[in-house]
Amino acid sequence: MPAPPTDISRQIYREAARIGFAAIGFSFPVSQPVAMQHFTDMIREKRHGEMNYMEKRMDERADPSLLFAGLRTIISAAISYNYPVNYEYGLPKISKYALIDDYHMVVRTKLEELLAAIEVMVGEPLKALITVDGSPLLEKAWAEEASIGKIGKNTLLKVPSAGSYVFLGEILIDREISTATIPLPNYCGSCSNCLERCPTGALLEPGKIDASKCISYLTGELKREFTAEEAAMIDDWLFGCDLCQEVCPYNKQASIKANESFVLKEGLMNMTTDTILNLTKSSFRELFYGTPVFRIGLRRLKRNARAVADNLKKSGKKEQ
Repeated sequence: MPAPPTDISRQIYREAARIGFAAIGFSFPVSQPVAMQHFTDMIREKRHGEMNYMEKRMDERADPSLLFAGLRTIISAAISYNYPVNYEYGLPKISKYALIDDYHMVVRTKLEELLAAIEVMVGEPLKALITVDGSPLLEKAWAEEASIGKIGKNTLLKVPSAGSYVFLGEILIDREISTATIPLPNYCGSCSNCLERCPTGALLEPGKIDASKCISYLTGELKREFTAEEAAMIDDWLFGCDLCQEVCPYNKQASIKANESFVLKEGLMNMTTDTILNLTKSSFRELFYGTPVFRIGLRRLKRNARAVADNLKKSGKKEQ
């Protein structure tokens, strides 16, 4: 027997917590003029680097109801990957999110489980779209609208008790689900650690980023060879970058730890650049298949490794 409408949101919260989500919330597909203005400003000012796909499907970004007819509710969900990592001095570093199984599949599987549970609650199949970083949605804006987090000065979403080491995903459904929301406070306060400690100056001002200067973009999104300046900018980061999160006081006090689905792959920790440069296609696949690093391919990973090796040599750091 389906649950009364007033009970459904409470049941969804409980089920989401059981599945392992750190936060979940609901919002209606209303316009997001402020978020869209920030997004279009980024494109107009060429701060998106060479990510040309960001210039497409602008109508759907502005109006997610175009993704399918009958959209009534956007369910935003966050899951923590905040596990401890100890990097060895003088060795290349890989961002925490890439030392585990690819989050796209993990989060999607959990959202599918949640959707199946919601259909039982409402007593009928739903028209739905599950997306994990794969649709033209302003994910962080919808997460804020649902009051599951607040965008910080480093442009990342901060979730209460979980911090910013979270993955986001959404379920778009053709049924209205509402609940009372409480506007979240600004968790950054007067702190500007992330802006001051970004080594490349990618964080131009609070909430404004130049992706073309971001180490995560350079090592994970840029497809061509580096210029000399870009190669120097990545320092010792082989893939991704966590610096603006590492210096965040809010992350240091986060009490919600990584979901058990995210297990550190020890074999990816503390590799030398020589190890990377000597990989074959088969050994690359054996090491990285199923992780976010696999997406960039061996050629680009070796490009990164050459730059890191040169940077370590110039800085006086010595690989083990």
